[in-house]
Amino acid sequence: MDAQNLVVIGSGPAGVSAARAYREAGGAGPVHLLTADPDPPYERPPLSKEFLRGEDDLSPLDEDFAREHDITVALGDPVTALGEREVRTAAGAVHPFTTCVLATGAEPVRPDLPGADHPDVRTLRSAADSRQLREVAAGVRSAIVVGAGFIGCEAAVSLSRLGLQVTIVCPDDVPQEKRLGPEAGAFLLGWLKSEGVSVLRGTKLTSIEGGYRVRTDLVPVLDAGLVVLATGVRPRVELAEAAGLAVENGRIRTDEHLRTSAPGVLAAGDVAFAHNPAAGRALAVEHWGEGLAMGEVAGRTAAGADAAWDAVPGFWSVIGDRVLKYAAWGDGFDHARPLPRDDGGFTVWYERGGRAVGVLTHEADEDYERGQELIRRGDPAPES
Repeated sequence: MDAQNLVVIGSGPAGVSAARAYREAGGAGPVHLLTADPDPPYERPPLSKEFLRGEDDLSPLDEDFAREHDITVALGDPVTALGEREVRTAAGAVHPFTTCVLATGAEPVRPDLPGADHPDVRTLRSAADSRQLREVAAGVRSAIVVGAGFIGCEAAVSLSRLGLQVTIVCPDDVPQEKRLGPEAGAFLLGWLKSEGVSVLRGTKLTSIEGGYRVRTDLVPVLDAGLVVLATGVRPRVELAEAAGLAVENGRIRTDEHLRTSAPGVLAAGDVAFAHNPAAGRALAVEHWGEGLAMGEVAGRTAAGADAAWDAVPGFWSVIGDRVLKYAAWGDGFDHARPLPRDDGGFTVWYERGGRAVGVLTHEADEDYERGQELIRRGDPAPES
């Protein structure tokens, strides 16, 4: 084995960012990026938006990164075992490493309800999922989206723009009520309605029959040509668990440098439960931008450079043509204060114990940027 040898498992933002950062920080020796995905690394946010609507082709995450950084990418061959300084794939390939970055991401969760595992019931996580969803949507008139998180809202609007009658089954009174508060949820509800999406509020899924007939606790039967589950994700920790790595809260526990409990193994992105020194605790994040940021830290750490994950997690969501920006520690608030603007934009400040712990903005970029620093310092949120 070469003096240095990096193996990255996963081709999402964290994996690609780790491989690139490793090279840019001076990491030498072979770099192998291994993924179960048959598609070359691609941008994932458009999967619920432009790509789903057929407005744009699949955009490469970094078209030239493998060639420019001398990185070998192996597609469509999942890693099945993580051993001591080596990994094995389903096809029988063995890749030794001095350092390994686990960027295995997360997979959609199907609720434990009758019919939820039917093959005609769709989820949305990969390019293949988005392609299949678009193909099915072309032949039906209506769709039911179960779940009103950001993926559910984005996909619902995209399907509506494709000409389908779309209904969201929303378990709360307004979308994202528990995460963002009722005031922010009311904004989202208005946006969905303006896009022609119907929202069944305070409604829970009870079963799905035949892949197309939905039963809920409030509406006995809903028929649609397409059912999409947007009911959350589960980090892919099976490799780590089988290898004996420390797993906490369903994710791989790491320090701020993204090191796991196993020598030479790091973890980044959705799969990591990483210590954030600015927050003073470990955080779980599922954001595209944070995958890139954590991947960079993992890659630099693997190369022996100084790096730590101490940013305030944040992400953007585009619902129709409206952009939401959110930054927060992500572990709760005790007060949400909305500040509407005359131009149609708004800011919602989130506080806990008198300190700013989150900010949500629409057309208020200055508040988003200011909010990240206030959250990081633990300062009170501004009054206006």
